[in-house]
Parts: sequence; C-alpha cells; structure tokens
Amino acid sequence: MNSARENSLLIADPFLKDENFVRSVIFLCSHNEEGSFGLALNKKFEYTIDQLIPGLASFALPVFVGGPVGLDTIHFLHQYPELIPDSQTLFDDLCWGGDFEKIKELVISKTIDINKIKFFIGYSGWSEGQLEKEIEEKTWLTCSAKRSLIFEIPPENIWKQSVLELGGEYEQIINYPIDPQLN
Repeated sequence: MNSARENSLLIADPFLKDENFVRSVIFLCSHNEEGSFGLALNKKFEYTIDQLIPGLASFALPVFVGGPVGLDTIHFLHQYPELIPDSQTLFDDLCWGGDFEKIKELVISKTIDINKIKFFIGYSGWSEGQLEKEIEEKTWLTCSAKRSLIFEIPPENIWKQSVLELGGEYEQIINYPIDPQLN
C-alpha cells in the first residue's frame, strides 16, 4: 500500500529530519478531499493524564503527542464503542473520541481496561492534497493499521514493528541510523 487511507498507518521515512515526526507512526483517523487527521502513536508526552485533567488524580496514564497541531486539545482512541457515547468507530471496535465525561467516569470506576484506551495531546493534520504529496515524495510509508500496533506494542518499538509489518525490502531500514552522517 502506498497511498493514504483512513485507518492506515503513516510510517516516517527513517531519514525524516522534521523533529515533530522523527521515527513517528501516525494512525490516520480521517482522510478525505478536505484533508487528513491523524495521531502519532509513539511520542510520549512529558505529563500523564492525571496531571492534565482534573478529576483523574491517581490515574497516571501515559499521554502521547498526537502531533504538532492543536496542542491545547486532548484526543483519545479506545476499544469501547458500546460504553462511550458519541464515539466514531473506525474499524472493528477501535474508536476515536466520544463523551469525555463518560471516559473519566469509566476510568475512575475501573470499569474499563486502561490498556484499551490511549490519550493524545494535539494531532497531526494535513490540508487538501498535502499528505498525498508527502507520500509521493516518500516522506511516509503506509500500511494497514492493526489494533495490536496501537495498543499492545511499547511506544519505543512501534516504528520498528510497523516497518517489519511492511516486510520484504523495508526490513533493512529498521537498522538505519537517524542521521547517516553520524555513522
């Protein structure tokens, strides 16, 4: 797959120098004629959710930097379409967003498995045609998203595992240095 689609992963080229996206893997939640919206899966934020959201004290869940846009917004992916109203189901039971007060209630009551929800500050966005151009320039590799890559793989291994999912000729790039001039 070498094109952008909703529910796909954008895997940063190993030599991408943009500090916002070095070795990033972006889950593409929305992609249409108006533009694209995604969340970086593997860039941990310096604060946990309890430090950002009043009422979630003692729930030190990790937060990820979804991207450089809208750093005053919180987004989330989860696997609870039946419990969280206003969620947008992306595929299977993987959902984006929903009623945040309900999320807080479910976390506090320990009704949900906290390993089936992922919080993000900010997002990655592209205007109409911008992402297609970046893919054409080979800034991003693409593959189908899998729930396991989003929720089960440790963040520091997501880029490498995503590249391995591509297989074949791509497997060799997992060992490339970030800056080949330093090699």
